[in-house]
Amino acid sequence: MAATHTYLTGIQTSGEPHIGNYVGAIKPALAAAESSDTLYFLADYHALNSVKDPAKLRHSIRSVAATWLACGLDPERTVLYRQSSVPEVFELATILSSITSKGLMNRAHAYKAARDRNAAAGNEDLDAGVNMGLFNYPILMAADILIMAADRVPVGRDQVQHIEYTADIAGTFNHLYGESYTFPIPEGVYPEGEASILPGVDGRKMSKSYDNHIPLFLPENKLKKLVRRIPTDSTPVEDPKDPDTSVVFQLLAQFADAERTAAIRKRLEAGGMGWGELKNELFEVLNAELTPLRERYEALMHPDSELDAILAAGAVRARERARGVLSRVRAAVGID
Repeated sequence: MAATHTYLTGIQTSGEPHIGNYVGAIKPALAAAESSDTLYFLADYHALNSVKDPAKLRHSIRSVAATWLACGLDPERTVLYRQSSVPEVFELATILSSITSKGLMNRAHAYKAARDRNAAAGNEDLDAGVNMGLFNYPILMAADILIMAADRVPVGRDQVQHIEYTADIAGTFNHLYGESYTFPIPEGVYPEGEASILPGVDGRKMSKSYDNHIPLFLPENKLKKLVRRIPTDSTPVEDPKDPDTSVVFQLLAQFADAERTAAIRKRLEAGGMGWGELKNELFEVLNAELTPLRERYEALMHPDSELDAILAAGAVRARERARGVLSRVRAAVGID
């Protein structure tokens, strides 16, 4: 019988989602949830490091939760909760701080990058603009994972160091207190290949920072206008075209079924299909898939929706799990 693993995913509570997030992160995570023990948390305390507008943060928390639910997250199968709803996380973070060396934190990528930016700008204070939330971020992330006794953490490859840090911190705890309690050593689960990375409308990786993204819940009329504005070359309608160099075709291939994609590829390569018609095809497949998601999202964002009740129920389940872990940790360190 295969071993059962517990997967934990932290979701950033900032920014509006785009179709690159949907294809590259949300859909694969939801597929994994069909066959695994999964917990998803909204990282609202992490967001405090960068978001200082309370109204914006409140909206982002609800928006991100509504997004995942609209895209198909089943709150009966997956525990969905706000990080801030589980105070055990923060007590564990304090305990872990007492066994984590400052030198380890000094080597964290985000902290080193902040210092490098100050150095490049000629700022004598290399810690300018660095708050303790940023500095201690890896410890809080470790607490997020370990409080749920998770042993699998799906993340991007830019998060490898955080998983390694969590494993190091868990290993230190186990070495000190292992006779009483041991944490599972978590492993990262990383995306395979580049197939799920969508190009933006300018051909670069789709990203809000490049302003080349297609928002996930864009109204139908605005979605159509945005698709029509995707740059293409001046190849005449009747001339053959290379689908693999077309941003429009690459996007369509992620949303259309295999039969439709193959038929469109054949027409492009043979000549007789223009870029305008291809854009119409892309709009049709996008709109067909995103319209029900958009409607569900808008319903969840209504003040009287079930969204808050879903998050409250998830918090109850998450706290029950966290309390069991923390009680054993407290006993192990002598605070029981």
